[in-house]
Formats: sequence, C-alpha cells, structure tokens
Amino acid sequence: MSPQTIIRMLKLSIILGLSLIILGHYLLVSDYFDAINSINKIVISASCIAFGVLFSLPTKICLTLILMNLEDKHDKSASIHANTKNK
Repeated sequence: MSPQTIIRMLKLSIILGLSLIILGHYLLVSDYFDAINSINKIVISASCIAFGVLFSLPTKICLTLILMNLEDKHDKSASIHANTKNK
C-alpha cells in the first residue's frame, strides 16, 4: 500500500471514531430510550463511545508517526539538494 492510501484510511478511521463518540454522547443525552431501557441506553452509549475512542486515538498516533517520517524524508532530500547547489 502506498503511504497516501494508508493516510487516507487512517483519516477515515479517525472520522469514524469521532462520529461514534458523538453518537454515544447524543444517545446519552437524548430521550430515545424510555426509563425502562435506561440500562440498555447506558450500555449502548458507552459501547459507542468506547469503540469511538478505540478507532480514533491509536490512529492519531500512527498518522502522526507516518507524517513525521514523511517530513523527515522531505527535509533530508531538501538538505541534500541545498548541499549540492552550494558546491
């Protein structure tokens, strides 16, 4: 896989994670569930938030590392190009 494809998949995973976190919060504060289903409401909301965190946080770390590596490669090639120009 190319780095661009990996970055695109990681960004999609971050968006999915943040959407699940927002959905979980919305389910907690909404009135879609009755008082009878209050336990189910909490479980469903907590699982949405948990899966959202699971999707968003590790991918942010991976995406940061990939972007740092790409930046290092770009800086090295720029410094090599500048050194050859000076000689």
